[in-house]
Amino acid sequence: METIIIIGVLGAIISAVTGTLWYGGWTPMGKWHMQYLGFDGLSEEEKKQKIEEAKPHMAKTYGAQMFLSFLTSFFIAFVTSYSVQNGAPASSVFYYTPMIWLCFTVPMIGQNILWGTSEGSLAWKRFFSDSLYNLITFLVIAFVATLFF
Repeated sequence: METIIIIGVLGAIISAVTGTLWYGGWTPMGKWHMQYLGFDGLSEEEKKQKIEEAKPHMAKTYGAQMFLSFLTSFFIAFVTSYSVQNGAPASSVFYYTPMIWLCFTVPMIGQNILWGTSEGSLAWKRFFSDSLYNLITFLVIAFVATLFF
């Protein structure tokens, strides 16, 4: 169980690093992210004001995101561990992780966009960006899990 928790923590960190790189302002995904947050139409002064307004809540927001990322990583580690204990190779994680992504994460992202405020081509950009970010993050976490089992 200790190993599963360690992988959960490492996965949360991996998720934060991957997200920072994926949604950085220098990437197309980062630019799309700013568009659907509404930051692309703001002046520099308005952006700074929004950032200042958000600062008091950032610790809670990042803490909640780290916890959610931990849960995902914990699950990947748990299933990898369980699979290995029951005779499956650790590499089986590379089968079920994309299946989890395809059958659960992709529909949740789609539902969020479908019922959210993104429209038109921006909605599709957000769908593909968020979906691929999650797939890449899950696969990196799965790789880390295989190093432990």
